[in-house]
Amino acid sequence: MHYREVRTKREFAARMETGADWREEIETLAAEEEIDAGFFYALGAVQDAELWFYDQRDKEYETVQFEEPLEVAACVGNVAWLDAERFAHTHAVLSRPSGQALAGHLHAGTVFAGECYMREFEGEFVREPDETTDLDLWL
Repeated sequence: MHYREVRTKREFAARMETGADWREEIETLAAEEEIDAGFFYALGAVQDAELWFYDQRDKEYETVQFEEPLEVAACVGNVAWLDAERFAHTHAVLSRPSGQALAGHLHAGTVFAGECYMREFEGEFVREPDETTDLDLWL
């Protein structure tokens, strides 16, 4: 296991703009407040979504598109540097009106309504290629 102690600096509560991209809203908050490392929770609803699932055998992401309104029942993630840009690694559980849950890496989604809580860590986290998984991981 790789780990390090973190200390928190600041906390933010934000409301996302209707019609904006869900993940980009989180990345914009991080950029505007110069957050180089952090953790966030979010909830709300999206008008559509693109989820990614990582195929561990092929080491490639598979994309699934949903062109329908969905509730964001839970959304968690972290902020770190990736390829010289702030990146919000975002996972979400989305739900349909039937209660069916959809989950994965939330790559994109059009905000209907969204609220986000972000906690900033001191210092910065940088995502770098991991040879074993072929993923860009932090620490």
